[in-house]
Amino acid sequence: MLTKMFLIHIAVLTLVCLFPTSSLAKPKDKIEVKVFIAAMFEIGENSGDKAGEFQHWFELYFKNNKPISVKGAHRPVFCNSDGVCGSVLGMGKVASSASMQAILLSPQFNFTNAYYILSGVGGTPPSKGTIGDVSWATWLIDYDLGHRWKANEGKKGEPTFMPRKGYEDIRRYQLNPKLVKWSLLLSDSVKLIDSPSAKAYRMRYPQAAARRSPSITTGTHITGDTFFHGPGLSQQAQYISELYGADDYMITEMEATALAQVLSRTVGTNRVMSLRGAVNFDQGNPNESTLEHLDPAPGETAGGFAETVENIVLVGSKVVDTIVLNWNDWKDGVPEFSNN
Repeated sequence: MLTKMFLIHIAVLTLVCLFPTSSLAKPKDKIEVKVFIAAMFEIGENSGDKAGEFQHWFELYFKNNKPISVKGAHRPVFCNSDGVCGSVLGMGKVASSASMQAILLSPQFNFTNAYYILSGVGGTPPSKGTIGDVSWATWLIDYDLGHRWKANEGKKGEPTFMPRKGYEDIRRYQLNPKLVKWSLLLSDSVKLIDSPSAKAYRMRYPQAAARRSPSITTGTHITGDTFFHGPGLSQQAQYISELYGADDYMITEMEATALAQVLSRTVGTNRVMSLRGAVNFDQGNPNESTLEHLDPAPGETAGGFAETVENIVLVGSKVVDTIVLNWNDWKDGVPEFSNN
């Protein structure tokens, strides 16, 4: 009997040594995440210098919070006492999705009821948007999962893209229409910031959408690791959107569909929002070639970057604050709309 008790005691001590209680996050010790804000890059520091995609979020929600290190993530996570968390995930599909998965699987957080804002900048076709616009995605579509060929190697005038079979479940995601509707309703009154340089740059384009003031829009966000430029590839993005039965192509970016795949495998996409600000057009104006637009001369770049990254947070924070302040209404799912 003594020998048996001794062996049990040794086994318990062994388990404690292998898995010390301090390293195992108990459910009550985990941070309950209400909203997670995913930015893709920051230019320098999180505060006090030229702002990238995360700085305005950081200064609004995380300035007094300590970084939380997560193995496998590109940058630390920050969380405030209200349950708002955020991080810089890295640019492109691989970097951003690797970070997202590492954070979602970390034992330090409880994502059971969390909402997600995938936040960043992008390009827009001048027929649909303009510099400074902020767009809520209705659909996320992958630009790359298919076959492509040079135009002169196919039939003249026909698309140079064909979807590849087997990717049907991961090449497009329709975001929760009710959540999109809430996002628009909550942010509709936001007055967007503009700049003289952006106003002047818009006038190079003849399209009415390109020349107007910034506004809040919705549409399909196209994810591709390549910064595509020119009217031909812009038309191809629209073609893919139509091919997949989505809304019109509105924003080109590099991460959201990959992040949606990670989220769909772990927590689902019903609480996912994609929010992008347009900082460039996806093609040149009629007086410049695609290569000139891609590599502009000094002083010929689009203005409005600083204003756009601020616009993103002005718009997105309306949704974040509403969810947090009304958590009892949002915790179990996106609320129904009142009939009043």
